[in-house]
Parts: sequence; C-alpha cells; structure tokens
Amino acid sequence: MKIETQNQKPETRNLKFGNKILILLICSFTGIYSIYGNINLESGINDSVDRQPNYKSRLIGVSVTAGTLYAGSMTGLYQLWYADYPQSSFHFINDSDEWLFMDKIGHTVTSYWIGRIGYESLNWSGVERKKATWYGGMWGLAFLTTVEVFDGFSAEWGASVPDLAANAIGTGIFIGQQLLWDDQPFTFKFSFHQTSHADYRPDLLGENFIQQLLKDYNGQTYWLSANIASFLPETSKFPKWLDVSFGYSAEGMLGAKSNPAEYNGKPLPDFKRYSQYLLSLDVDLTKIKTNNETVRLLLNMIGFIKIPFPALEFNKIDKVKGHWMYY
Repeated sequence: MKIETQNQKPETRNLKFGNKILILLICSFTGIYSIYGNINLESGINDSVDRQPNYKSRLIGVSVTAGTLYAGSMTGLYQLWYADYPQSSFHFINDSDEWLFMDKIGHTVTSYWIGRIGYESLNWSGVERKKATWYGGMWGLAFLTTVEVFDGFSAEWGASVPDLAANAIGTGIFIGQQLLWDDQPFTFKFSFHQTSHADYRPDLLGENFIQQLLKDYNGQTYWLSANIASFLPETSKFPKWLDVSFGYSAEGMLGAKSNPAEYNGKPLPDFKRYSQYLLSLDVDLTKIKTNNETVRLLLNMIGFIKIPFPALEFNKIDKVKGHWMYY
C-alpha cells in the first residue's frame, strides 16, 4: 500500500523508516523480557551452563524467539513499506543534514538498546559473558542494517551512510562498555513532551499523542545518563541508582532540511531551528533493589525511559534556560 505521496517523500523518509520502525523494534525485543523473566545486567547469572539444567531450553527459546521476531518484523516491514515501490540497484544516500541530527541519534540509541537486550537475553540463557557481549551486542546492528539494505534497493530511497554509522556507534558503545567494565555505567535514555509544532503540520509530525511520540522530533529528547556510583569506591554510600544525565534535542523544525513557508495554502510561522543541550538528573531503574520479581521485571522493561527531573537547557536563542520539570 502507498503510505506517502511523492511530494512528502523527501521529508518523511526518516520519520517513517527511521524512528517509527526503530522504536517498534525496541518494543518487539522488549517482549523477550516478558517471555523469559528477569533479565538483568546485575542478576549474578553464573557463566557455567552445566550448573543450570534449564539453560539449554532457555537458549533454544531465546534463539527461536529472536529468529521469529527478526523474520516476522523484516517480512512485515518489507510488505508494508517496500513491496509497492519500484526497486533499483543498491545505492547509498547522505541525509546527514536532516532534522538537526535527531534521527541519527535515534538510530544510535535504538542500536544500543537492542544490543543490550540481546546481551541480556543470551547471558540469561547461560552463554558466557564475553560471547554474549559480542553475539548479543550485535543484534541491533544486524537488525537495523537489514532495514538499510531494504532502503538501498528501493528506488524511492537509498541506504543512508549516516544511519549505518549511527547504528555502528550505538553497537560499539554497548559492546565497548561491557568489555571494559562488565557493566553499563553510561546508558542511553529517551523522553518526550508534546509541542505546538505538530499543530502546523499534523501530516508530518502527527495528529495525536502516539503519532507525535514517533514523528515529532521537536518533542523528543535523547539522553546519556552516567551512573555516578559506578566511578566511586564500592564502600561509598552514594545512591547507586542516581545518575547525572546529558540530553540533546532540537526545536523549530517543520521540515527535514528547512521549514516550508506554507502548508495547504496557509502561511506558517517563521520558526528558528536550533539545537538544545540539557543537564539533569536521572534514576537508573535497574539498580533499584527489590525482591519482587514482577517489580524487577517492570523496572528493566522501562529502563530506557528518562525519569523527569529539573533541567538546565543551553541553546543559541535563550542561552541558558531552566525547567522546573523536564519531560
């Protein structure tokens, strides 16, 4: 089926084939949590498969689930988004000048989280930690590279070189931390707030909350949360769950590369496009101690969400701006 019109194609490629699909993949892989129970980087899983008689069945289950999710999501993606468009020889494009880098950071964050879930799934299945780090950590890169291959053979689009680079960076950040520290002291997070920009271009930025969550880059913020206690002595009393968080967002975007002067014959405001840099606190939900398995599972499942806190914003328009509570 046709999803986009020709005049929408240049602006909506990343929104429809980037962020929407990437978040969908995160949600799909998060389903592994609910199937296989508590998967946690600090769960103390023993590397010896022989000591746990159910490890083999776990590994088979994770492998079958991951393979099914991969085959199903890629088949569905191809049928829904590519099948009705003309094919071409494989080619690349450079779309680094779109959306003030927001979509590229989205690729990095998504690749990181799928890789993290891949590692946790394999480690829970009894795979030795170093092997789980490499094999599971590459899940995000494998999945998202397949999407770029689809794009590369489509005459309407093309494989994005910056997207491929962003995917590799996200994978590298997860694997690098795991090999260096056997932990993830730096974690990517996501937050969202609704903006008025979607009112001017609902076709592009979303007509309701769910659509805007996926489409409106003006309301999205990507964070890198650093766990302070990870760099303090083990005897420190500093809360292990408290992080300092550095965020990036962008504002004033009604188009991918520039803002149109009008929409459906009506003039649009002259919004200034600019980047936003934020400093805030955060909570690492995976480090909250609980003996309740259901609560622990829930905390792991929503671990990619940035907890609202007061924040300082730095940008070229306001210079320094304070938020009592930033979402």
